[in-house]
Amino acid sequence: MKHHEEEHLKNSDFITDAVIGLSDGLTVPFALAAGLSAAVSTNTIIVTAGIAEIVAGSIAMGLGGYLAGKTEIEHYDAELKREYDEVERVPEREKEEVREVFADYGLSERSQNLIVEELVKDKTKWVDFMMKFELGLEKPNINRARNSALTIGLAYVVGGLIPLLGYIFTSTPKKGLMSSTILTIICLFIFGYFKSKVTGQPLLKGALKVTLIGVIAAAAAFFVAQLFG
Repeated sequence: MKHHEEEHLKNSDFITDAVIGLSDGLTVPFALAAGLSAAVSTNTIIVTAGIAEIVAGSIAMGLGGYLAGKTEIEHYDAELKREYDEVERVPEREKEEVREVFADYGLSERSQNLIVEELVKDKTKWVDFMMKFELGLEKPNINRARNSALTIGLAYVVGGLIPLLGYIFTSTPKKGLMSSTILTIICLFIFGYFKSKVTGQPLLKGALKVTLIGVIAAAAAFFVAQLFG
């Protein structure tokens, strides 16, 4: 028999965090640099401001990821404690909720009762079942907050440095903007392409969508700076 391998998205937390960090890192410093290009006459100011923004942005994004990860863990622990309490206080109601889950899958009443009686013999597995199928909660990685902060923060730095390269290796804001725009659009398209690939989305559509968002943000910043300048 031919071996069948199922393709599923794994380590989705890392991918989600990397996408958040890279997309914001590519877009925000790019928009900032584009806006400054219309208001200043030297690349040094743009690069300095860009680096400052990357430092501040990566810290802010990383802390946001850390707090989100901690909140996810705290929420799971609170619900887990509540579920253990309900299993102790109102076991019959909890059993009925298990039956309802299997009833939704089309199992007969006899099958439901058999499964319930086997499941409730192990309180830990019973509670774990309720967490997953009643509340839709998976136990988060204990290192989720730390990993999220590092992944988002570092991805933001990597993404943010790309638009600045155009200003580092050119002599004027106008040339820097042209180089930065070309480089960033290429990177946004590549990033959007691979993001769509790992998430199972239409490749070209996903790449163009990510690229368009970055271009719109930069264009808005540029024209606002030019207007007020």
